[in-house]
Amino acid sequence: MLMVGVMLGSIIFGYLSDRIGRKNIFVISVLLQGITGCGMAFTQEYWSFTFLRVLVGASTSGLYLAAYVIGLEFVSPKYRMVVGVIIQMFFSVGFLLTSGFAYVLHNNWRSFQLAITIPTLFYTTYYWFVPESVRWLLANGKQERAVKILQKVCRVNGVEISEKDIVDILECNIEKKPTIQADALPKASFFDLFKHPVILKRSIIIMLLWFVNSTAYYGLSWSTSNLGGNQYFVFNLAGMVEFPAYIFLLMTLNKWGRKINISGFLILAGLALLATLAVPKTNTWMVIFFAMMAKLAITASYGAVYVYTAEQFPTVVRNMGLGVGSFFARIGGIVAPYINNTSEIWINMPLVVYGGLALLVGVWSLVLPETLNRKLPDTIEDLIAMSEKKYKLVLKNEPATNGDANKDKDKH
Repeated sequence: MLMVGVMLGSIIFGYLSDRIGRKNIFVISVLLQGITGCGMAFTQEYWSFTFLRVLVGASTSGLYLAAYVIGLEFVSPKYRMVVGVIIQMFFSVGFLLTSGFAYVLHNNWRSFQLAITIPTLFYTTYYWFVPESVRWLLANGKQERAVKILQKVCRVNGVEISEKDIVDILECNIEKKPTIQADALPKASFFDLFKHPVILKRSIIIMLLWFVNSTAYYGLSWSTSNLGGNQYFVFNLAGMVEFPAYIFLLMTLNKWGRKINISGFLILAGLALLATLAVPKTNTWMVIFFAMMAKLAITASYGAVYVYTAEQFPTVVRNMGLGVGSFFARIGGIVAPYINNTSEIWINMPLVVYGGLALLVGVWSLVLPETLNRKLPDTIEDLIAMSEKKYKLVLKNEPATNGDANKDKDKH
């Protein structure tokens, strides 16, 4: 039910974030999480607890999305990947802190719930010193507020510039923008993701990528107590392995490409988890080693799938593609606890299920094209034409390559 809340929150708060602003949704989500999280600590019956659990999930989704978008919208495209990955690293910091609270307060779950919730309320102070996204303000005709924020940005960075100059720059930038924007593109619907074989294949594989990454990530995170050893130490290991995963991703995503990272890490996770079948039951730490290797690989793959998904779809259905992918990720999070429960039938069953899914989808995703430094299609017709052009080049046994790739890189 927590993951059902996350699913609803991503839809509802994602929409409201575009309507009333990222900062407002951030503060609303913080308050909602604080109130409902504390409420859970005092509930006396099941259904109230369950309802509050859904609201906590929804508020967590709204809080994370709003903070993530504010972070990305305050930097140039050059630094967005770095900022995005660093934000996810702090998700891992929270992962580690959870085990610390649990170790100290393991005898009373109500005190534990209060301990992990009350600090959330301190983030309401962000209202007074975290600015609204300038991009959102400009997109919604709130130029006066945007200019004041930009003046503060200039002061912090030691740049002297007048309010008039900022206004002139903004107005000049608006005038230089092409008049043919997304509104001029043909209207597309959700069903366009499945109409043509080229985009249908991409949609199916992207949905499976999100589903498997989410299922394995949350499943492994929530099953550490089933691996053996000290459960607090193993849970900490599951959080610590995320940091090298993100660092490696920062180093390779724009160097090696998206496909080799996502497919390679999924295949590695699948092999690591299936390798536990060959480990004797008495060798607990070898099982933990392979599980942690898989957690590292899944974290890296999950971190890259956001970028890869956005680049697989044409402009007209890009947001829909991301939305569908995220929806299937939430289904994966909902299913994960039930897969973990299969350990009652056979202790290795969850690891085998996650490993089999990761290996299968990792290999299948190799059929998707690489998108690093490639020109992205605007319409479904563009996507089909690009796909057919590639197919013809392969038939003629011509190198599709270096020349076209360099041209695409220049255009990009």
